[in-house]
Formats: sequence, structure tokens, C-alpha cells
Amino acid sequence: MSDDGDDGDDADWPVPLSGVTETVVTTLGPNGKWNAAALGVFAGDPATATTWGSTRTRGNFHRQGEGYVQFVDDPVVFADAALSIDEYDDPVLEAACAWARVDATSVETGTDAGTEWERWKLEPVESAVLERTVPTIDRGFGAVIEATVAASRLGVDGYDDDELRDRLEYFADVVDRAGGQRERTALERVRTHSDW
Repeated sequence: MSDDGDDGDDADWPVPLSGVTETVVTTLGPNGKWNAAALGVFAGDPATATTWGSTRTRGNFHRQGEGYVQFVDDPVVFADAALSIDEYDDPVLEAACAWARVDATSVETGTDAGTEWERWKLEPVESAVLERTVPTIDRGFGAVIEATVAASRLGVDGYDDDELRDRLEYFADVVDRAGGQRERTALERVRTHSDW
């Protein structure tokens, strides 16, 4: 795998971060497989991310102290990572346009509406840009990301299921009007992987 980024303790992110950047992270599980999951990375110095509940990502961060944060532009890959158990033999996904191997350090824990959360400091130690593309803006992709967030909250204390289902129907309408075939396929994965 080619490495266009920095190696060593002071590596940089392979792309600029702003706001909350939606990524897919892979973490090594006790079964020797790399578990893929959605992870929102909050820009800052250092960048942070929050895990909610007793997820595989949280457990693997505790066991391994690291993961591969990946920047993907395929909504199906994102939906599968966000809402299903998605495991691989290799840490870097074929769909990754760029990645950063990060050290993950727990910095804060708490509970919100009955759900435990844990905030992690993410420090890149190695990174690579694998593909450079001309960016396009597709409202359908954004709707898929928002649909995965809403679907992941169905049945969780502190959230109103009826309101979440209304949001999901709105996002489905956006995908139908403004998305392409990959976004439509991703939305079907959201339906398959959730109680929607």
C-alpha cells in the first residue's frame, strides 16, 4: 500500500478535518478480524470521537489502543459499517480514498439519556492518500448518512421513535429525488440493518 502521508509520531491527517467528518473506522477484534464502524471525527487539536454504548469499536479501542480512520465516498460501505457487523481480514478497506492509523486514548466518559458514552483523543501515527477525486455534492449521500444516525437511535431511551421514523421517511424522499443508484442501494441497507 502506498503511503503519501507522514510516518512517525507526528503524522498528520491525510485530509483537512472540519466540523464532524463522517468516517469509517476499522479496529482489530479479539477474533483477529477488523471490524468496520461509522465514526464521526470532531475537528480540533487533537481530533476526537465519541463511542456510544458497549460497541465493538469501544472494546477494541480499549484492547488495542488504535484503529484505522478511513475516508470513503461509497454510501453503501458507510451504511453497512454504521448499522451492521461488518468485518474484514485487512484494516484498510478497498473503498478507502485515504486513511490514518490513529492512537486512540480515552479522555472522558459519561451517560446521556441512559446510554454510556466515551470520548477518545485520536492522534494519527501514519496516513496515506490512496485516491484523489474531483469532489461532487450529492444530497442523497448526505441523506444516507443522516438516515444511519436516525436508524441507529431507534429503540434507544431518550429518543422518540415516531420522530425518528418521520426523519427516516424524509431522508428516503431526499434519496429518491436527489440520490443515485448507490445511495438508493445504501438506503435499502439502512432498512435491512435496522428496525425501520
